[in-house]
Amino acid sequence: MDYKVISADCHIDLPWLPADLFSGNATAAFKDRMPYVTDGEKGPKWVSKSGAQFGLQNGMGSGGREYIPGQIHRSDLMAAEGLYDDGKKGIRRLTEPELRIKDQDRDGIQAEVLFGILGASMRLGDAEAATEMMRIYNDWLGDFCDTYPDRFAGLAAIPNHDIPAAVDEIRRVAARGSLRGLEVSNTPDMNPLYDPMWEPLWKAAHDCGLPVHFHTIGTNRPDFDSMPPLQSRQAHAVYITGFQLGMSRILMEIIYGGALESFPDLRIVIAESGIGWIPYILDRMDLEWEEQYKDLTLTMKPSDYWHRQCKATYQSDTVGLRLLDVLGEDNIMWGSDFPHPDGVWPDSQTFIENELGDLPEKTRHKIVCGNAAELYGFKL
Repeated sequence: MDYKVISADCHIDLPWLPADLFSGNATAAFKDRMPYVTDGEKGPKWVSKSGAQFGLQNGMGSGGREYIPGQIHRSDLMAAEGLYDDGKKGIRRLTEPELRIKDQDRDGIQAEVLFGILGASMRLGDAEAATEMMRIYNDWLGDFCDTYPDRFAGLAAIPNHDIPAAVDEIRRVAARGSLRGLEVSNTPDMNPLYDPMWEPLWKAAHDCGLPVHFHTIGTNRPDFDSMPPLQSRQAHAVYITGFQLGMSRILMEIIYGGALESFPDLRIVIAESGIGWIPYILDRMDLEWEEQYKDLTLTMKPSDYWHRQCKATYQSDTVGLRLLDVLGEDNIMWGSDFPHPDGVWPDSQTFIENELGDLPEKTRHKIVCGNAAELYGFKL
């Protein structure tokens, strides 16, 4: 494959999965606790018997929202390509391999990294059943990626609430060999990543050689419905604009916690995080470490661990691209965020040219292709 552009951040969302995937593959103890599709006022929708709601079947984004023309510009562009109309007809363009490849060819993408259903599993509100959901999804994703391993690099969904179960799942998917990374559930209530409870997970990931990913989930979501209309819109603007900044906590906890010191071959990816804020955090961490935290179990400056073991993905960040001398051109990967409504499909090539067109060709190639190819095993 002549790779020119690899998207390091794309998505498989629960609403586009086969309707009987979970109920049909769960063990007997979990069948009644799995998501399933039922009729709704606006069409088929994903629900659970516990009352969890996962959105419309083949709906918009990770939440399966209804597409309403004129509300989100990028969604209007995807709608113009027939994505949502096809979904209503039962044509699963996002989870039928050949159809997905056709859409990515339309956008000039030769391969993609697939993030999954962790947000949906969190909404289930049933930790044990969520773990079962992840197991089923990981098996489905492995089969999906096996159809075109030169096009798909799937990330196994890994729970954060049960470390022994997480370690077992890491070992299971590593033994199968179809998936190329681990996405650990990033939730507001999870234990901080410097907690010793994480040590077995770091070790399991390190031993199996799969990179560990944490995807942005935003900061605490305000109760928009309880506010007057203008205030609700203002709160929503703040929430969306600052969505990626919560990933600074993930980065600081991993580095200060010593995971990268203990496991020097462990690779970390913070996804859809943006990159413009990272130089400030690295500089601040180095300063504080020098001033008052040299008693931590670190033998290098915090920024040295970033350069040795970490990467971040972004879809559009003109500020961050001006700071590559601090970030490191080996530490950044571009992604389209397909098919989410804040992504850049089907205009990825325009975004790449507008934001990276002035960079040296070698640097540009690393960011849009080479770094992801090396990390996920796509042979250039």
